Amino acid sequence: MLQETYPYYLANEAVYANTDLDVTDKFSGEVATRVAMADAKTIDEAIAWSVKAEKPMAALAPYERQAILYHCVKRFQERFDELALALCVEAGKPIKDAQGEVTRLIDTFRVAAEEAVRIEGEIPNLEISARAKGYRGFIKRVPIGSCSFISPFNFPLNLAAHKVAPAIAAGCPFVLKPASRTPIGAIIIGEILAETDLPKGAFSVLPCHRDGADLFTTDERFKLLSFTGSPAVGWDLKARAGKKKVILELGGNAACVVDKDADLDDAVERIVFGAFYQSGQSCIGVQRIFGHADIYEELKKRLVERTQKLKKGDPKDPETFIGPMISEGEATRLHNWILEGVKSGGTLLCGGERDGAMLDPTLMENVPKGCAVVEDEAFGPVAILESFSDFDAVLERVNDSVFGLQAGIFTRDLYNAQKAWDVLEVGGVIIGDVPSWRVDNMPYGGVKDSGLGREGIRWAIQDMSEERLMVIRTPQK
Repeated sequence: MLQETYPYYLANEAVYANTDLDVTDKFSGEVATRVAMADAKTIDEAIAWSVKAEKPMAALAPYERQAILYHCVKRFQERFDELALALCVEAGKPIKDAQGEVTRLIDTFRVAAEEAVRIEGEIPNLEISARAKGYRGFIKRVPIGSCSFISPFNFPLNLAAHKVAPAIAAGCPFVLKPASRTPIGAIIIGEILAETDLPKGAFSVLPCHRDGADLFTTDERFKLLSFTGSPAVGWDLKARAGKKKVILELGGNAACVVDKDADLDDAVERIVFGAFYQSGQSCIGVQRIFGHADIYEELKKRLVERTQKLKKGDPKDPETFIGPMISEGEATRLHNWILEGVKSGGTLLCGGERDGAMLDPTLMENVPKGCAVVEDEAFGPVAILESFSDFDAVLERVNDSVFGLQAGIFTRDLYNAQKAWDVLEVGGVIIGDVPSWRVDNMPYGGVKDSGLGREGIRWAIQDMSEERLMVIRTPQK
């Protein structure tokens, strides 16, 4: 069960300042718990503490950072069911998906613990000409300093973990703003971090209103801003972030190509999962499906049959696959996109009905270019089918998007797989699976409107640290 109230965390300590934030059960719509909200004064205080913690955080030995991260792994394992239930309630995430996300939370902190003790430097050879004889170079990585983190509602545990865990591994203090719709998971992370010996001010977890949240972007005391969320918001934050480094993990309308030689049974199972898991609310969820003409009709038939069998309902039911979207407003927005696609000439193959925040898993066909459900990020349980006959041409169609996060290619042709890797303008090409696949130690991120920089523990640590060069001269006799 959830607690009746939750604090925020200011400089490592729980503060029950108020109960201003109502967190609803996304299936029932009822208030499930209440959370303390931080104001601008509190955020300013958190930043000041974070700056004070820069030196003691940097001074932590790698094994000390590792021990903190392993403590978190142990406590997450002990509180597994509680964390999964919190996700199920606050995000409306089907319980199986919630359990999967807790597993990824544990993986992310475990990988960060492993990386904490292998942040290595370099010894470059500087003797490139006679004038450099006797000079030796040494490079080490040092923490960048205080970090600002803004995490989204759809993966409130794991996407927060992809900021928090590498920050601890790198030796960076941070202030985290979780999504106000789903703050509980991040607060529990804060509760567990408070059990450790992190220096005072090393972390704050502060749900807040947008007026105070501006400090997360504009305050010059932060050395790095990491934001995960919508493209419109992300690029606006970057424009206002000043001199700090900015990492953006934004949206997409991910494509999946099914070549004529694909295993259809396998492809259908994976595509249905990729399009509709956690009600399609994933930036790498399958949105555009391209099937080769030779197998298109059979692919379409199987996808429709499989999609119609998905069970929707209470996310606490282990048999439920489709739960509510995060809000009725978001479900209404996407339902209107579906209606626009049909009105513009697209064909509704299945689904398309809405009941409050519940939207049926929906497949459409041949929706014209220019419709929002094709061009924009659906972020819900909708996917669009089209056929193709030329592999080179379909890669161009995949690239015909402002987004470029990941793409999935079902093919057994090695040359087509390599061509996709060479040609597609995305951050990751997944061969033999959907673009929705991600493991937590790989470099993950997008190009074009989908973002800037890469997550994945080792790459995040690189962003949260800087190279510092030392040169030693040996006088020549």
